[in-house]
Amino acid sequence: MTRRLFALILLIPFAAYSGYALYVVGLGGILSAHASIGGVQVFADLVIALLLLLSFLVPHARARGRRAWPWGLLTLALGSLGPLCYFAFAAGDD
Repeated sequence: MTRRLFALILLIPFAAYSGYALYVVGLGGILSAHASIGGVQVFADLVIALLLLLSFLVPHARARGRRAWPWGLLTLALGSLGPLCYFAFAAGDD
């Protein structure tokens, strides 16, 4: 399976679920889930994983002549949806 197809398969249901969660509980509800020590640990783990992913994504985009900053901003704003969008729409299948 190509990277692009895999990213699309993950992106569509994850984006729908994220939008639904935002609609149901709002941004405050999503952020309040991280109020416990366990929630903070999960949030820190997500931040570390996204930073590691960006350490791959930025050089990958630059090597292909693409701007990396929009994908970095998208990742900071939307979490995993940023890299999923990059791999689905901009990365190509190399």
